[in-house]
Amino acid sequence: MTDPLIIAGRSFRSRLIVGTGKFASPELMADALAASGTELVTVALRRVDIERPDDPITTSIDPERYLIMPNTSGATTADEAVRLARLARSAGLPPWIKVEVIPDPRFLMPDPVETLYACERLVAEGFTVLPYMHADPVLAKKLEEVGVAAVMPLAAPIGSGRGLKMEAAIAIIIEQATVPVVVDAGLGVPSHAAAAMEMGADAVLVNTAIAAAAQPAEMAAAFKLGVEAGRKARLAGRSPELTTAAASSPLTGFLSAGGETGA
Repeated sequence: MTDPLIIAGRSFRSRLIVGTGKFASPELMADALAASGTELVTVALRRVDIERPDDPITTSIDPERYLIMPNTSGATTADEAVRLARLARSAGLPPWIKVEVIPDPRFLMPDPVETLYACERLVAEGFTVLPYMHADPVLAKKLEEVGVAAVMPLAAPIGSGRGLKMEAAIAIIIEQATVPVVVDAGLGVPSHAAAAMEMGADAVLVNTAIAAAAQPAEMAAAFKLGVEAGRKARLAGRSPELTTAAASSPLTGFLSAGGETGA
């Protein structure tokens, strides 16, 4: 791994995190996860029967191949999020938790106050915490201060597929961050993921755009390529953006008597 993603001291080859909701079947989900190359997957605790070791969601996710990160989807308060995280850990799931505190069922926007409160409590209890949050640079810094392992700002409303609508705010978060920045929610096509990586995001999380595609595994493979292309472009360093035209070939010298040519 020459360019690993490192979260809480753990290295990942892939910078694509995949959610497991909305797939038509566990088999389609398993195929998409394999095609995506991901090593970190999120699972909504409200969709898992933690009393059943043969639950079809978790049995379709190989724990030797993927790190399963429960999320607190469905929690509307910090207390609910903390309770769900504790239940997941007591059931033997990894102590990694994606914190989602969403009280508004229509627009599905995260509650910044309750999210911060939940994260502070869960970090104190030893969880590796990755909060889903508004693209708010001030909130991102406060979450860093309480000890989260990464921040996960939304690009656009959950499931909307609208892309980087919060690009300006996310750019500030990336510039100021001392923990990984994972762009989460609202990415609709691989070019959106590539653009997020080109901006300097450390990773992206995609669920609906893969699960709701006509061919989920093919879309997962496409997102894998988009993330890899965006990361390579970021590391390569783009050429300057100009306000005027600049010829790619010299306009002087190639007709000189000395026979100089422009490339």
